[in-house]
Amino acid sequence: MNIIDLFKHLLESPSVTPEDGGIFDFLEHYLEGFTFIRIDREGVKNLFAYRRFSEGKHLCFAGHVDVVPAGEGWNSDPFVATEKEGYVYARGAQDMKSGVAAFVQALKEVEGFGGTLSLLLTSDEEGPAKFGTVEVLAYLKEHNLLPDAVVVAEPTCEERFGDAIKVGRRGSINGVIEIIGKQGHAAYPEKAINPVHQIAPVLANIAGAFLDEGDEYFAPSQIVITDIRAGMETTNVSPGKLKMMFNVRNSTRTDQEKIRAFIDAQLCGMEYTLTLDQSAYPFVTDASTPIVRTLRESIVEVCGITPKNSTAGGTSDARFVARYGIDVIEFGVINDTIHAPNERTSIAEVEKLYSVFTKLIHNFR
Repeated sequence: MNIIDLFKHLLESPSVTPEDGGIFDFLEHYLEGFTFIRIDREGVKNLFAYRRFSEGKHLCFAGHVDVVPAGEGWNSDPFVATEKEGYVYARGAQDMKSGVAAFVQALKEVEGFGGTLSLLLTSDEEGPAKFGTVEVLAYLKEHNLLPDAVVVAEPTCEERFGDAIKVGRRGSINGVIEIIGKQGHAAYPEKAINPVHQIAPVLANIAGAFLDEGDEYFAPSQIVITDIRAGMETTNVSPGKLKMMFNVRNSTRTDQEKIRAFIDAQLCGMEYTLTLDQSAYPFVTDASTPIVRTLRESIVEVCGITPKNSTAGGTSDARFVARYGIDVIEFGVINDTIHAPNERTSIAEVEKLYSVFTKLIHNFR
């Protein structure tokens, strides 16, 4: 198989979360010379494979084979790799079977390396992500197999292949505010405490508020209100409680304590509760580390452009890797059709991604 044959094979292996579509069994036959470890948990399939060439650093490629449901609006079968005008259409083409194909082929063809090469794959990145990469990393730590550096092949490029790598990710903090008032008849507002009226004067101070100024890696942390509701959908009863939900994609300069202090200052004098839940923590890998420098050099050599360092977007499994103090970076194809009907990526991008990873393996020290 060449890289595009492999890419199409992976696309035609249906693997909607938490299924792997038989991909892990296939890889155990496809990758010669690797030791395979299956770490399946609670219906989630996970695969770790490694090959020790010599003493030296351990470089790991990571990602997921699971995809979101196809949905409607496709012009072709979402689980048949359909080639048209230089693109391949199928669910998972960008997110992220292009990346998986690229590093699997690079690992298959490697002839030597100054250390250990490995891959870490899960079938639960698009789902709850509770029994996937998290469980594999815990296993690797227990068995002294944690890598020194990890490349997650999520789609990262923006307008042109090679224009962006992710050196970190923002965190994600979810908040729920409940303002307690006193329900009453709309004709007698003086006998009630209307929480809608209470929050109205300060809502503009909260909605869209920036909690820090950002830095060279991160955009400012901002409160994004996602839901507000109160009342009983009737015009003659003023509500007794208001519930407001929000999310903050936070940089390393904002944490839960800072958010709580900000909300306390805005809602001073009101009776309310605030619940905060952190689903992801921010991290950044220093640009001077070997993995960032070598990947950047490989991209320049293959693509002729220098990628920018980015932390934009949502979360990925890289957040779990970073918590172990491992240098982790993300690089993959252009991200413009993930989770959408007619998801696709170009053949040229997949071939170039494979070339970048091949050079990275050759040059990493």
